[in-house]
Amino acid sequence: MVAVLRVLRSLRLRRIFIALLTVSPAATLIILSITRFMFLQFDRIIARVEVDKIGGEVYHSPEVFRMDYAEMERKFKIYVYPDDYKDENYTNYHLISGKYASEGYFFKNIRESSFLTDDPDQAHLFFIPISCHKMHQKVSSYEEMASILKTYVSGLIFKYPYWSRTMGADHFFVTCHDIDVRATEGVPQLVKNSIRVVCSPTYDSGFIPHKDVSLPSLMQPLREAVAPGHDLYKRTILGYWAGACNSDLRNTLVSQWEEDDELDIQNTTFYKAGGMRKLSMAKFCICPVGSRSTSNRIIMAIRYGCVPVILADYFELPFNDVLDWTKFAVVLSEDDVYDLKYILKEKAGEEYRRLHSNLLKVQRRFRWNSPPVKYDAFHLVLYHLWLRRNVVRY
Repeated sequence: MVAVLRVLRSLRLRRIFIALLTVSPAATLIILSITRFMFLQFDRIIARVEVDKIGGEVYHSPEVFRMDYAEMERKFKIYVYPDDYKDENYTNYHLISGKYASEGYFFKNIRESSFLTDDPDQAHLFFIPISCHKMHQKVSSYEEMASILKTYVSGLIFKYPYWSRTMGADHFFVTCHDIDVRATEGVPQLVKNSIRVVCSPTYDSGFIPHKDVSLPSLMQPLREAVAPGHDLYKRTILGYWAGACNSDLRNTLVSQWEEDDELDIQNTTFYKAGGMRKLSMAKFCICPVGSRSTSNRIIMAIRYGCVPVILADYFELPFNDVLDWTKFAVVLSEDDVYDLKYILKEKAGEEYRRLHSNLLKVQRRFRWNSPPVKYDAFHLVLYHLWLRRNVVRY
C-alpha cells in the first residue's frame, strides 16, 4: 500500500513539472500551492498507513501497547485551566524555535487534539498551562519565576476545588528549560505532587520515574535528514560527538579520544553546519551527560538515523515505558567512556545493522507534528500521562 502511494506521488510530481513548463508565472504559483497541499495529503496518508505497524522487538509489549493506546484514544480526557495570565502571556500556544520547541509543540498540539474536555468532572488529568519558558523571556531570575508560580498555584487551589481532591496528584505541567526546572523546584507542592513533564531529566535532578514523564527535546528548525534506510554506505565515521566540555564526563571523553583516528570527538559548537552533516555520516552518535538536563542530542541522533550511544548513570529516556532502548541504542555507564572505542568496534558489524534498522522503526515516535499524528511524540507523551492517571492521594 505504501509503495503504491509513493509511486503515485512520484508520477504526479512528473506531470506537475511538465505542466509548469507551459503555463504563466501566475498559474505556476497556483499550481505550486496546490502541489504542496497535495503532497501533504499524500504524506499524511502514507504516515497513517505506516504508524499502525506497531510490532517487533523495539516495544516492550506491542500488543499491550496497541490495546491500551486504543483505550486512551477512546476515553482519555484532559481539562485545561483557564488562562489567568493572558495579560502577561505566560502560556505558550505557538511553536518555539530553538532548543525548546518540544514545549511549544505540546502546548499547540493539546489545543489541536480531541483529548480536551470542558467538563472538569469528566477529566482524568488537569493541565496547568503556564510556560516557564515564556515567563523566562520576561522575568530575569528563577526566584521571581518561582514566586509567580507559587502565586499561580495558590490561586488555582483557592479558585477551583480540583487540586484539593488529590493534593495536585492528577495535575501536570510541561517545562523544558533548565532554569524553568529550577524555578518549579521553588514550589514544593508542585514538584512533589504534580506530574512533571520535563526534557531530558536525570534522577539526581528531582525527577521521580513512576510519577514524572520525560519529554523528548527538539532543536527547531532542522534540516531534513536523508531518506531512511539508504545511507548506510555513507556512514564511515565510527562514532561522533561535538559539544562543550561542561561536565567531568565530557572532559574525560575529549582527553581520552580527541586524537583518535576512528572516533570524531570535538570540543566545539555542536550546531555548526558541519556538525549537523556529520550526524548523517556517523554510525554511532555519542550522547554524554552534560551540566544541563535539557540536551536534545539523543533525539537529533534518532532524527538523522545515527544510533545514539547514551553515556549516563542517571538518565530517564523518553517513552521508556513503551520502547526498549537497548534494541535501537547503546546504553552505557559513564565509566565505559574509557573503553568506548572498543565497545563500539565490537558492535559495528551485524549488531549495528540491527540497531540501525530498529532505529528507523522508531523515528516517527519522536517526531512532533502539527496537527499531531497517531503514535507521534505528542501522543506518546499523552500515553505516558494516561499510564499515570490512576493517581495516589498524598
